Amino acid sequence: MHLVVGLGNPGKRYALTRHNAGFTAVDTLSSRTGADCSRSQFGALVDRTDVSSNPVVLAKPQSFMNRSGQPVASLKGYYKVDAEQVVVVHDELDLPFGTVKVKLGGGHGGHNGLRDIMKHFSGKDFVRVRIGVSRPPPGWDVANYVLAPWSGDEQDQLEDVMRRAADAVEIIVSDGAKSAMNQINQRRTVTSEASSANSDVGSLT
Repeated sequence: MHLVVGLGNPGKRYALTRHNAGFTAVDTLSSRTGADCSRSQFGALVDRTDVSSNPVVLAKPQSFMNRSGQPVASLKGYYKVDAEQVVVVHDELDLPFGTVKVKLGGGHGGHNGLRDIMKHFSGKDFVRVRIGVSRPPPGWDVANYVLAPWSGDEQDQLEDVMRRAADAVEIIVSDGAKSAMNQINQRRTVTSEASSANSDVGSLT
């Protein structure tokens, strides 16, 4: 069994923000499989489904980004999932918008959701599906940028980006992380220019 976790912040206010890319990708995967992450368990919205004929628990922690670790660790323990079968889908500042990359293990790179998950895990060998959101333009605060809505141009391309993120999860579940890295990491990047929007809730990052 795999545990697939999308990272984000709960509530309508953050639904279309860059920091909620993980939630959006899990929603895309849910639509493919007929799942509905509406059941509350250990501080996350979850559902069980099959991905490529393999059992999967989909989860969206509701504890806000910088407190994602406890819900993920609780679900991991309850479902007896090894770290290598945990897939965390998240936004990534260090990748251009439109890029989707798969990574096995590594550090948190300053991402507070990953940082908190790693505090609650004995190791860091979980799989990451990284959705590029690009670095903010000069003069932007990083927290305000990731908590701002996607630009209009980004929204036009978002469906394709999330489709590729869902593809990545399916390959990880069916063939393993290394196969997903070989297939997904070579795909062409969608390009876009980031546009401005305002947010002042940096504590949620």
